[in-house]
Amino acid sequence: MLRVVVGAIPATRDNPGRNLNDSAMLSEDRQHSAGLMRVNHVGEICAQALYQSQGFFSRSAALQQQFAEAGREEEDHLAWTSQRVKELDSHLSIFNPLWYAGAFVCGVVAAKVGDAASLGFVVETERQVEAHLNSHLASLPVADAKSRAIVVQMRDDEIAHGAAAQALGAAELPEAVKKLMKGMAKVMTTVAYHM
Repeated sequence: MLRVVVGAIPATRDNPGRNLNDSAMLSEDRQHSAGLMRVNHVGEICAQALYQSQGFFSRSAALQQQFAEAGREEEDHLAWTSQRVKELDSHLSIFNPLWYAGAFVCGVVAAKVGDAASLGFVVETERQVEAHLNSHLASLPVADAKSRAIVVQMRDDEIAHGAAAQALGAAELPEAVKKLMKGMAKVMTTVAYHM
């Protein structure tokens, strides 16, 4: 948890935006991009907490391994978004410990319901994250090729994580749970954009 919250996790893959130029960005565009990338960083804090708690409380060794592998890929996203926020001369969310704790509790609850429900939680989370990342691609300034490249790779990885969870036997979540997840995400994204 401490490594995640303080940003002490390095990427194992190259940053997709490493060779792209953003020198033409206006100040207000940099600020908007920083807000979006801070939101994405918070999402990755939550992903770490979810995968760690779901893996820890899973009843299946195969699922524990799946959660660990997905969590390792998400570490790249965590490192890339942290780096990008700093490149944009901004700050990470001051609430990162709270985001982590809340997501960890959600992961524990999902895992305690059972492996099929826990996988269903992953599938629905990744569906919502994919939609969220697509909205960021539509909102990012055109000149911000670096952030755009990171978000595209994150989206592709999230789609793969959802598909892997579906293939392992995910159960469909009730609509009420999906709506609750969406509401919680809205609070997180609104607050994290600014703080």
